[in-house]
Amino acid sequence: MYLRPYKKADAKTIISFCENETVFRKWTSDRYENYPITENDMNHKYFECNGDCTEEDNFYPMTACDENGIVGHFILRYINGDKNILRIGFVIVDSKKRGMGYGKKMIQLAVDYAFRIAGAKQITIGVFENNKSAYYCYKSAGFKDVLEDSPEICELFGEKWRILELSLERDDYFGRYFV
Repeated sequence: MYLRPYKKADAKTIISFCENETVFRKWTSDRYENYPITENDMNHKYFECNGDCTEEDNFYPMTACDENGIVGHFILRYINGDKNILRIGFVIVDSKKRGMGYGKKMIQLAVDYAFRIAGAKQITIGVFENNKSAYYCYKSAGFKDVLEDSPEICELFGEKWRILELSLERDDYFGRYFV
């Protein structure tokens, strides 16, 4: 598996990974008003709205591929104007490849990119509490729980979905994998 920058043509394949609205919302939260979205919707958000980021050079959509094509997708973005902290978001893996290690490998590549190429000192990621497979994937890639006094809640489908925050420090990563 390898990473490359997202291309507009990737949208069709990535959107197809969402076999229903629940999967779609676990991927995008409430960042899109309507479901389903089109390729144009995705590309508009990524290239014209820049992921709703107000800073330039702050939003990096990535595509994960193997020898057969696209297998996953995520974005990286700096948060709070701090070029030392990168946030991973919009993580999704091909629905036919879930549970086969693709998610973990993609996250490991994202982490390596964030620390080695982008020079981040910390990486954060959020996951809905009801998305246990993604939560355990991030934990297996080295992320640790962040205890919060007031966890963020997102209302979807008339329910309150709690967002669990996780973080990985550069020193912990290099201490763990490169002793």
